[in-house]
Amino acid sequence: MVKKILQFLEKEVGGLHQAAYLLAFFALLSQILGLVRDRLLAHTFGAGETLDLYYAAFRIPDFIFVTVGSLVSLSVLVPFLIERREKGKEQEKDLINGFFSFFCFLIFFVSSIAFFLMPYLIPFVFPGFPKEHISELIFLSRLLLFSPIILGFSNLFGSIAQAHHRFFVYAIAPVLYNFGIVVGIIFFTPFYGVTGVVLGVVLGAIFHALIQLPVIISQGLIPQFSFSFDFSSIKKIVLLSLPRTFTLAISNLSILFLLALASLEREGSISIFNFSFNLQSVPLSIIGVSYSLAAFPTLARLFSNGEQKQFLEHIRESARHIIFWSIPFTILFIVLRAQIVRVILGSGQFDWFDTRLTAAALALFAISCVFQSLTLLLVRGYYSAGKTLKPLLISLLGGGLTVFSAFFLIDVFKTSPVFQFFIESLLRVEDISGTEILILPLAYSIGSIFTGLALWISFERDFNRFSQPLFTTFFHIFSASVLMGFYSYLSLNIFSGIFDIQTFTGIFMQGLLSGIIGITIGIFVLQLLENNELKEITKALKQKIWKVKAISPDTDLV
Repeated sequence: MVKKILQFLEKEVGGLHQAAYLLAFFALLSQILGLVRDRLLAHTFGAGETLDLYYAAFRIPDFIFVTVGSLVSLSVLVPFLIERREKGKEQEKDLINGFFSFFCFLIFFVSSIAFFLMPYLIPFVFPGFPKEHISELIFLSRLLLFSPIILGFSNLFGSIAQAHHRFFVYAIAPVLYNFGIVVGIIFFTPFYGVTGVVLGVVLGAIFHALIQLPVIISQGLIPQFSFSFDFSSIKKIVLLSLPRTFTLAISNLSILFLLALASLEREGSISIFNFSFNLQSVPLSIIGVSYSLAAFPTLARLFSNGEQKQFLEHIRESARHIIFWSIPFTILFIVLRAQIVRVILGSGQFDWFDTRLTAAALALFAISCVFQSLTLLLVRGYYSAGKTLKPLLISLLGGGLTVFSAFFLIDVFKTSPVFQFFIESLLRVEDISGTEILILPLAYSIGSIFTGLALWISFERDFNRFSQPLFTTFFHIFSASVLMGFYSYLSLNIFSGIFDIQTFTGIFMQGLLSGIIGITIGIFVLQLLENNELKEITKALKQKIWKVKAISPDTDLV
């Protein structure tokens, strides 16, 4: 039995759609567990002081993870590992051992500094927290420093697994991460309060790393510490990763800045922001992350082999399907936002006002979903081509626009009754307090839309009008999505008179049936338009992804 499980985990997966759907399937499982996690948090604590502390405690450890931890991420290491493997397994092992040793020193050094500086960093980063809560926030942040260390090592394992096309373990790892947090909420929180949730985060990080070890061991590539570094290779990897590290740091700093502003607003604002952000991340993880991850190893190989035509075709194919899935998700999230939030979060300490604010914030996040997904793909396209400076510059401009928009729009919102009334009435929250928080997801979407469009235009110029065939896809799916949203909205009004929408069952059935009717209309329209993406997806879904014939990295996956 154990042998069969290990063989399953070690399977190699080939084909863009099969790999993407495999990753998407496990991303969906991870997101379902993430939603269970958020529901438990909302039910137990509500959108208030305790959860504000919990979410704020993540920010500095997360910043360490996306900067130092990014050195061992897929986008950086996979091309080097593939190149070394083609030269021989021993060279691949030498690179892994050297970088593992270098990373051990770096992550422990940075985390130690953060541990001692935490009493000075926290009051500066979150000026809105009362002084009596600062000591608890410092304690939680220090405890969470274990997370970037463990996840950093797990990232290294994941890079090795991806380079060998072992998508299963990489896909399962986030599921186990959220499972660990759920375990913490259920079993640790009754004894330790919010500290129990943080202990669950650390447990989830351990699960994230351990699941990938069998594959690494089976390949004979378990990292070993060594004092003899290949400084030239490490220097090359670090220099290549620096623009990407700065890019991730900019995105993380933008969110950190928005949360700092949220700490100055009413109690629970940080929680509202994070709940809505997590909800909008569901389609982003299932679509954008899955396709960009599945495409990346092939993109890196095609470009390194000089096969630019196939490289661009792979980008186009991924972009077509990202557009195909993202636009309908955006429309459904906007139309069904209240039903989604009430079903997933609306229980226990999470009251009706929290629900309405979170739903409004979700709608504002959702408008940038397609741009966020395309950004993930185009950035990896640039990284595959060894061009990391442009994504950095564009992200810098996008992050700057997010910060400026937040500052400017909050001031306008508080000084202009007309603008405030427009936002509140548009999102139907004009009769509740704390609506200032809605400016933050709006600012985030403005920055994300700019970044996605700028990357698209830049990629178009650098790679000879790659997007020409995508306009038909956009026209088809946008037309179908508008009709889908229209009929979903009409159905909501119809079912509100049939079901008791004051109950969980009633609101669930209203949203579910309205969504099904809208999706059915959308599929019907796409069939009338003879949409190619719908045909390709139907064909791909007929194949059993766990029985797809494995193909080697040297085989064209396009």
